[in-house]
Amino acid sequence: MMATTHVFAGVALATAVAAFAPELALVAVGAAILGGAFPDFDLYAGHRKTLHFPVYYSICALASVSLVLLTPTTVTVAAAVFFLAAALHSAMDALGGGLELKPWEGTSEEAVYSHYHERWVRPRRWVRYDGAPEDLLLASVLAVPGLLVFDGRVRDVLLVFLAVSIGYTLARKPMVRIAEFVIDRLPETVHAYVPVRFLPVEEGTLEGQSE
Repeated sequence: MMATTHVFAGVALATAVAAFAPELALVAVGAAILGGAFPDFDLYAGHRKTLHFPVYYSICALASVSLVLLTPTTVTVAAAVFFLAAALHSAMDALGGGLELKPWEGTSEEAVYSHYHERWVRPRRWVRYDGAPEDLLLASVLAVPGLLVFDGRVRDVLLVFLAVSIGYTLARKPMVRIAEFVIDRLPETVHAYVPVRFLPVEEGTLEGQSE
């Protein structure tokens, strides 16, 4: 799924904080955006493995929420929302497509890595690939709570994210063709620095590889 879809999911969680502790709403939104996007910071370094922890983020989220119930402060609320958003992101990736250059072809069985189970979780493909029409639909639905609850700059930021989602959806498949064109013309010595999923199949098969 798109990074923006995960961000909207995190912000939807932050609306609960806005309802019960409006003075912490901005902190919650910031933590939600960061937590929703954070796992994808591993995009070019072991994507969906290096910073994706579906089990461990969930444990941290439960501990953080418990701490909020005991001592609701700016720090504890921020930590709870961050870990909730990151856990939701990691879990949601299992509902999408696999790790491959063209996930709409459905050739990869690696959706997200569970360090606790020491294995890859297979893709359910409810959302076929990041940037699919259904991904944009999901992002739009998840954006609604934040757009209704927040105003001002927060609402403007969410609208920008929504515009980015639309643009990415339109450009998703053309981007792959451009990537293939560029990579085909790169010296082979550079291929070692390119994520495996971007390389031709004969150079790096996706099945069983974890970058």
